[in-house]
Amino acid sequence: MSDPYNKRWYAVNSKPQKEELAQLHLNLKGLQTFFPRVQLPEFARKHRRVVPLYPTYFFVHIDLTTEYDYVRWAPGVKKLVSFGGVPAQLDDRIADYLIAQANADGIIAARSDLQVGQEVRIRAGSFEGLLGVVQRTPDAKGRVRLLMELLSRRIAIEIPVHLISAGWVGNRDHPAGANRSVNRPELPGLI
Repeated sequence: MSDPYNKRWYAVNSKPQKEELAQLHLNLKGLQTFFPRVQLPEFARKHRRVVPLYPTYFFVHIDLTTEYDYVRWAPGVKKLVSFGGVPAQLDDRIADYLIAQANADGIIAARSDLQVGQEVRIRAGSFEGLLGVVQRTPDAKGRVRLLMELLSRRIAIEIPVHLISAGWVGNRDHPAGANRSVNRPELPGLI
């Protein structure tokens, strides 16, 4: 019998695309798991809009002394993330923070992390390799307005957000389960 006071969060390395299978088997054993995924805005030029935050990894909350073998032998699991042969404990605050950002399915809504005035590099298209300054963050169609210096003149261009180097952060204004369209994010923020 496990002691609830000895339960800690650990990272599990799963076989490729077997995170949900492993999670299902561990849940059937009565273990709490968390597989964080990110829901990208519609304009995010990905084949899938919901992608794993950490591909081939998820978290499990266990008492290592009594429930280790459940994880180790679960279908879809490669191993617990370990250092020097000792499973690495995850700080509870990190797990709690990610869980708080996610909906009941473990999905975190995301938006572009671009800010007005930020200098960005264009990574594809006719302006590939050039720098521009964000004048307007992505609109509902995923287009960003950049101010660029070309031929000794400043010009404003609009390009799709997927053509510039940008990351994604959690969208506090639009929970993952909400049925709202993603408009222009006004204030950048972390997850």
